[in-house]
Amino acid sequence: MNNLEYYEKLRSVPENAKKTIQGGNLKGFTDINPMWRIHCLTEAFGPCGFGWYTDILQTWTEEGKDGKVAAFCKINLFIKIGEEWSKPIQGIGGSMLVNIFKGKPETSDECYKMAYTDAISVACKALGIGADVYWAEGRSKYDTKRNEPEPQSPNGQDGQEILCSRCGKTLPKEVKMQSGKVITGQAFAAKYGGLCPDCRKSEAKQRSERPA
Repeated sequence: MNNLEYYEKLRSVPENAKKTIQGGNLKGFTDINPMWRIHCLTEAFGPCGFGWYTDILQTWTEEGKDGKVAAFCKINLFIKIGEEWSKPIQGIGGSMLVNIFKGKPETSDECYKMAYTDAISVACKALGIGADVYWAEGRSKYDTKRNEPEPQSPNGQDGQEILCSRCGKTLPKEVKMQSGKVITGQAFAAKYGGLCPDCRKSEAKQRSERPA
C-alpha cells in the first residue's frame, strides 16, 4: 500500500462542505462540515461499526477564570483496511458548556455532542482528512495570537456588515418584526443587544425554559 494513499484521497474538501467562520478568534478562516468527515470515513473504510468506529474514553469539564466552563471529549478512532483493524487514533475535542454573553452565563445542552464531533475531526487530521484546508490556513484555534487586538470599527457603519455578537452571522439589511413592521438590521441589533433574529429567538426560548 502506498503510504500516502488515503492522505491523498481524503485531503481535498469540496466547496459545499466549507463554511467561512464569521466571528471569534478564527474569523475569516474555514470550518469543515462534520458530516463530510463521516462521508470520507464511510467511503474509504466502510459503514460505521464495520469499517470504522470510535470509543469514547473520557468526558470532563474544566472551569476558566472568566466564569466560562469548557467540556472535553477524548476518543479513540479505529479504521479497518482489508481485514486488519488499526491501532487507536486518538483525538481530544472541546466545546463550551457555559459561555458568557453580555455579561450573563448561558449553558449549552449540546456541548458534549460538539466536543465529540471536534474529537473526531482531530483524529481525522492524522489520516489527512481535510488536509488542504488546514495546510492552506496555516494556523488553528490552538495558536491564535491572543495578545494582538484586531482593529476595531463600528459594527454596521462605514459600509461594514452588521454581525451578530453571538454567532457572528451577517444580519440581513431589513428584518420583519412579529408586528409586521420592517426595520433595518442595524436597528434590530441595537434593540436586541447585537443579536441576529435567530439568536434572539434562541435566547428568548432559553429564558422561557429556565425555572422561575
